[in-house]
Amino acid sequence: MSLGHSLRLVVAPPHPAGRPFLIGGAAVAVVGGALLGSWLFWLGAAFTGFCLYFFRDPERVTPTRPGLFIAPADGHVVSVEPAVPPEELGLGPAARWRVAIFLSVLDVHVNRSPVEGTVTRIAYRHGAFVNASLDKASVDNERNALAIRLTDGRDIAVVQIAGLIARRILCSAREGSRLRAGERFGIIRFGSRTDLYLPEGVRPMVEVGQTMIGGETVIADLADLAAPAVPRG
Repeated sequence: MSLGHSLRLVVAPPHPAGRPFLIGGAAVAVVGGALLGSWLFWLGAAFTGFCLYFFRDPERVTPTRPGLFIAPADGHVVSVEPAVPPEELGLGPAARWRVAIFLSVLDVHVNRSPVEGTVTRIAYRHGAFVNASLDKASVDNERNALAIRLTDGRDIAVVQIAGLIARRILCSAREGSRLRAGERFGIIRFGSRTDLYLPEGVRPMVEVGQTMIGGETVIADLADLAAPAVPRG
């Protein structure tokens, strides 16, 4: 990775969801610093700098070949295993491969569509705020789940999950929305997790511990016909 590419990643323009925090931090730095002293200025400046980094929204180059499933978020894979999609999506009781991606506060938190398709259902569910790196976060934590129908009629699920610090899940997609692969559809504030449920019979190509780049890393490929289906029973 070139130095220029690295700098563009760090100083990328912020996502609109970060504007209230950036304005608040800047106001504390300017107004508070003028009234109460330099310590408040530096506190506000540090918070503003953190928010500029946290809410950065870099451009990504998404693979366009049909049949690819792309990472919906930055972070590292904490789980690759069969699981049943959230029942509120109505995708049935059959287990399918799930890839869970944990986002630390240092990762880009913008969520992107893993495929081209139509959003058929969005379901929000209140829940707990346990550490998002734990497997039980997929079931227990507050979440926003999307069902996306591929052009061939198959369905996948993408689930935005709040974490230990996160308290706000934002989703700009709507039921009926048509998404391109790699298109932004939401963001989770301050540490979170994103789960991808692949179509039945499609096996992921990634492993636990692997680093994901949202909108770029290939997670699975429909052309991989040798991939075994999820074992039943």
